[in-house]
Amino acid sequence: MTVVTTPEQLGATAHSDGGWGEPGYVPVQTRSARFSSVHHDDFPAVTGLESDWKLTPVKLVRPLIDGPLDGSIYDYVADIPSGVSIEWVDRDDALVGRAGTPEDRASANAWSSFDKALAITVTSEEHVNVTVTRSALGSTPRAAHTVITAKANSNSTVILESSGPATLGENVEIVVEDGAKLTVVSLQEWSNDSSQLSSHFATVGRDAFLKHIVVSLSGAVVRLNPSVHLAGEGSDAELYGLYFADAGQHFEQRVYLHHLGANTKGRVNYKGALQGVGARTVWVGDVLIGPDASGTDSYEQNRNLVLTEGTRADSIPNLEIETGDIFGAGHASATGRFDDEQLFYLQSRGISEAEARRLVVIGFLSEIVQKVGNSELEARLHSAIEAELSLTAGVTTAGVTQ
Repeated sequence: MTVVTTPEQLGATAHSDGGWGEPGYVPVQTRSARFSSVHHDDFPAVTGLESDWKLTPVKLVRPLIDGPLDGSIYDYVADIPSGVSIEWVDRDDALVGRAGTPEDRASANAWSSFDKALAITVTSEEHVNVTVTRSALGSTPRAAHTVITAKANSNSTVILESSGPATLGENVEIVVEDGAKLTVVSLQEWSNDSSQLSSHFATVGRDAFLKHIVVSLSGAVVRLNPSVHLAGEGSDAELYGLYFADAGQHFEQRVYLHHLGANTKGRVNYKGALQGVGARTVWVGDVLIGPDASGTDSYEQNRNLVLTEGTRADSIPNLEIETGDIFGAGHASATGRFDDEQLFYLQSRGISEAEARRLVVIGFLSEIVQKVGNSELEARLHSAIEAELSLTAGVTTAGVTQ
């Protein structure tokens, strides 16, 4: 029998991709048991064979996993309404480290490298909108850290907009205190040669609500992993995602929803479209209902629409339940081409095939766009989707040539 002498390293070594019979080998038994640390060197080297990395183009993001990162502050533009403060805070500030801890080497590298964190704090009980825009990060590998705190009973929408060139490793902490309502929208519209590895950590307090929306529309490699912990009794989270991958782009999301408190509710719904040779998306959804999470109501799903040949979408939902006293739990996943019946219905009413396809895609993705709750941003996203669809013309589609 192997005796584990370092329980704090549980799961830090390889498990499903090797390591059987090695001294000290212990597989991770549940999602919550993964090793975490803010120190880069505490994690084993990434080879690309690990379960968390084998679907990621590791060679393209190696500088963010192991390289030196510029952690200096950067320029941003923000509208700051009454009841909101935005400031740079030191690494040792009490706001830093409340929401979570890195679970992979890249996240820890970013955490170890940032100089100051951008702290967004909301106290307003009347709903306010906050938009933070950054577009000049540059191509030098850099680290960033953002902390969003929704104080008790506050009500707000925080939009994080990113564009331009970037090679970015980032951590975003989200703290939703008791009774608060917070929507966080993370919009990725990077230049086509940019790469981003980002981890979002969120903790939701008693009777609090978090809506978290990820929108990835451009960039060479964008991997954004949200981890949400429903810690307080009666806490609620809705996690949405929208992505549209073109030729050669890799968009990846690994979502973790952890029900800790009793009577919590969670909904996860990610939708994506793919077009062009080499377009690749990865979605992994982990839902864990803990032993004290009685009365949990949870459901996760992922849908992918394949628009052309030569694409690949990986979709892997996982559900762990550690208590029998739940209201309900489930998960679903589907990847496919256009629905022939939908196209036939539209064409039978005089709509051209190209227009019918456009309407189907817009209808498919609009469900997520409508969750944003900001009319100006929703209009921008609809326009961005239209622009993406214009690239499909003349490309061999999944089974049809236009």
